[in-house]
Amino acid sequence: MSRTPLLLLALCYVSLFAETRPNFVFILADDLGYGEVGFNGQKIIRTPHVDRLAREGMVLTRHYSGNAVCAPSRTVLMTGYNPGHAPTRDNRDIGNREQNPLPTGIATLPATLKQAGYATGAFGKWGMGGFDSTGNPLKQGFDRFLGVTSQWVAHSHYPPFIQDDGVKVPLDNGPDGAPGHGVFPADADPHDPKAYAPFIGKDFSSDRTIAGAEAFIAAHKDKPFFLYYASPLPHVALQVPPEELKQYEGVITEAAPYAPKKGGYSPNRTPRTTYAAMISRLDKEVGRILAALEKAGVADNTVIVFTGDNGATHDVGGVETKYFNSSAGLKGLKGSLHEGGIREPTVVRWPAGIKAGTRSHRISGFEDWFATFAELAGSKLQRDKAWSSESLVPALKGTDAPRAAPLYREFPGYGSQQAIWDGRWKAIRTDMAKKAQAKAPVVTQLYDLDADPNETTDLAAKFPEVVKELEAKMAAARVPNPDFPLIGVDPAPANAGKGKKKAAGK
Repeated sequence: MSRTPLLLLALCYVSLFAETRPNFVFILADDLGYGEVGFNGQKIIRTPHVDRLAREGMVLTRHYSGNAVCAPSRTVLMTGYNPGHAPTRDNRDIGNREQNPLPTGIATLPATLKQAGYATGAFGKWGMGGFDSTGNPLKQGFDRFLGVTSQWVAHSHYPPFIQDDGVKVPLDNGPDGAPGHGVFPADADPHDPKAYAPFIGKDFSSDRTIAGAEAFIAAHKDKPFFLYYASPLPHVALQVPPEELKQYEGVITEAAPYAPKKGGYSPNRTPRTTYAAMISRLDKEVGRILAALEKAGVADNTVIVFTGDNGATHDVGGVETKYFNSSAGLKGLKGSLHEGGIREPTVVRWPAGIKAGTRSHRISGFEDWFATFAELAGSKLQRDKAWSSESLVPALKGTDAPRAAPLYREFPGYGSQQAIWDGRWKAIRTDMAKKAQAKAPVVTQLYDLDADPNETTDLAAKFPEVVKELEAKMAAARVPNPDFPLIGVDPAPANAGKGKKKAAGK
């Protein structure tokens, strides 16, 4: 046989393979509680498009974000490493309002998919390094970026600019934007809508990013693509276009305006209504992405993941998690390794590969999307021993096999915490910094999540052998990082974080 037919055969195979591989859309909410979506029992906040994903796809009931706050959680997603090996383990500013950057020489999810022939685009909030750093999203595998890299800038939903592939494009919000942090005027009436005008802008940043995402889908409908839509919603400050509030008129009863006198997130006259409207606005954007996929003719063979980067925010900036039952009864909020701080409402829709209306109870985490997408993209990965990503493809196809290794989390912030999930058991350590300061022993709590998902009964005294086994597994799941020492487990270096600040309020 001549070489020409063989070449044509190879090209046909490659073309067929490229056409049958799925697209990937990863929609990441910011500070979304487990109970803040309809498919998990939310009674007040309306999320019809996310609920549609749940009806037409698979709900992952035991899916955990990468960590308990923004930047380290996203780092786990992008690298496939658990927090015991990830390069960033807590929020930390490095200057110019930017956060600890992803390093060079590390494999990332977008770079791996790009090497496999996928177009890659990121829209929204980044938080893993500015354009002048190694964490530049265009250096970490994305072909396109539209949004803001700084978590501080993202505190305002009406910022002064948005970054388009590194170029700052001014928004119609004035030179400083509508502030995400502010003090209510001492001489103003907190019930007067006009007093809140300085904290409401004209150019809502998510209007730009969702339009960019729609354009990205339309431009790449004829080749495989990876769309990472990292919305800043519903992270405080409480800000949303006024028209979004109308759907909750007569539905929500306000307790009091949020009008801080000594600083905090920006004031808001109707905090409950605004918070609900922010989540519904995010849901509307999910609907726009679905519509864009359908218009492009690629909806059936697109894997859509919807989840959040950590639990609901801890009642700051006017947020009232008890009013909305934000954690659906789970213990803890953002910043906690208890279930409410890290278990996320998660659904996957892929009509070509997932049976509609199904549920998976497999324990899974952000690190697992790397291996999952790589497998579906036909990418061969070179694993190292520290990499903890496990493919969810069998689970998506209906096989709920358990994890090969326990799921591990550590978080130096909020008092220093450590946790591990292994089958029915969860071991967790909290307030380790306080205990270390008092020279008291670290205490490990033990919960049977099958029987007690709300972590109400500590079984450590009853099952000391299980505690000992899980403590050993926690030790084996990590290596120390001098930039992010886990106090109570690691010694604190004298120069740890010297000259750098943790980014508060993320």
